[in-house]
Amino acid sequence: MNISVKGEYALHAIFDLASQPWGQPVKIADIARRQKIPQKFLELILASLKQGGFVESRRGAEGGYLLARPADAIRVGEVLRFIEGARDEKSRVRRQAESPFGDMWQRVNSAVSEVLDQTSFADLQRAWKEKRARFVPNWEI
Repeated sequence: MNISVKGEYALHAIFDLASQPWGQPVKIADIARRQKIPQKFLELILASLKQGGFVESRRGAEGGYLLARPADAIRVGEVLRFIEGARDEKSRVRRQAESPFGDMWQRVNSAVSEVLDQTSFADLQRAWKEKRARFVPNWEI
């Protein structure tokens, strides 16, 4: 599976928003800084995610972006499919069908899709917090 930089940044942006308190808008500059995403590119990505119904925006001094749905209701797979689109899917499937590996690659694609479709951003947040809690550096000598 190939994921574009835009797709990767979209996942990071939603992950960042999922880590914020529910219903609290976050400024683009803050997301860009934390996730190391160029701000102008992030503006375009968030506008696209807004069209897809993943995020909402609020105007004003206290405005910004926030998730349109709870983090446990947004799946990684749906975000990737929205951002990445079909991206030459038909020709790839056609090439695979003419190959001895075609059935195997279709099973691989199905397995990857299943994992992405079962993983919510809330799941990612929980796993990330647990991982970070386990690896707290101990500076005692």
